[in-house]
Parts: sequence; C-alpha cells; structure tokens
Amino acid sequence: MTGAAGIDEAEIREELRGLRSRVPELTGALLASADGLVLAHETPPGTEPEGLAALTAAALGVGARLSDAAGRGDFRELLVRGSGGYVATYAAGGAAVLTLLAGDRVNVGRLHLEGRRAGRRLAVMVPALPAAVLQVRRILRPHPACGRTAPR
Repeated sequence: MTGAAGIDEAEIREELRGLRSRVPELTGALLASADGLVLAHETPPGTEPEGLAALTAAALGVGARLSDAAGRGDFRELLVRGSGGYVATYAAGGAAVLTLLAGDRVNVGRLHLEGRRAGRRLAVMVPALPAAVLQVRRILRPHPACGRTAPR
C-alpha cells in the first residue's frame, strides 16, 4: 500500500519486521519523518507510536546540535541506555529517522550494525519529504552569532 508522499508503507513495515528477526532482542522499531510524523512502526503494546515519533524528532535536533557543537559532523545515530534496555536512533537519509527499542541483553554491536544497514535501506524507500526536509533545514540553519550550523 502506497501512502502519503509516495511512501510504500508495506515495504517499510517488511524492513522493520526483518530487522526485528535479525536482532531477536529488538522489541520495537519505528520510522518517523524528521519532523516527528509516524511513517511506519512495529512497536510493542503500550508504546504510543506518535509520542515516540515526536521524541525521535526532538532527539534528532539534540543529537544534531551535540554533534555539531563537538565538531563531529552530521548526525548519524544516538544511543540511550535505560535500566530496562536501549533506545537507538539512526539517520535514515535526510528526511527520516529510525528508532529501535531493545532489551538490556542486546548485543549493542549487532544493534548498531543492523540499525545502520536498515537506516540506509529505509532512506532509499522514503522519498524526500518537503516538510521533513524543511524541518531539518530549520533545525540545522546557521546560528546568527557565530555562523556555524546549530539547531534551534
């Protein structure tokens, strides 16, 4: 089924399911636009995809700003470890962000390997979304005080 902006949601969901099969400790996966809209998800019961997508967009902004402030280049990924497991966020092109939920016993190296690969595959599946691209540009526009790129 092709949804808004020409996105094949069934193809994306298949990629998310495949990712979950390759990383058994993965408990959920979500693809969101850079401005926080859910594009597709395979999340566990009790997880609110819309809220997770909004937080993913916020994490993108913070991650981009942190990476820039530290002189580390463009945002690629962010890993958060909580007492019950991990939340990993990966860039999926310039218009989307992949968020993975994993248990605390996940092999983090495997999580990164598969998350990065899936992010690259999903980037091809998600055409440039005008609203998302504008959001990324807004987040990464030059700061007036120093001229360096910084999120707002």
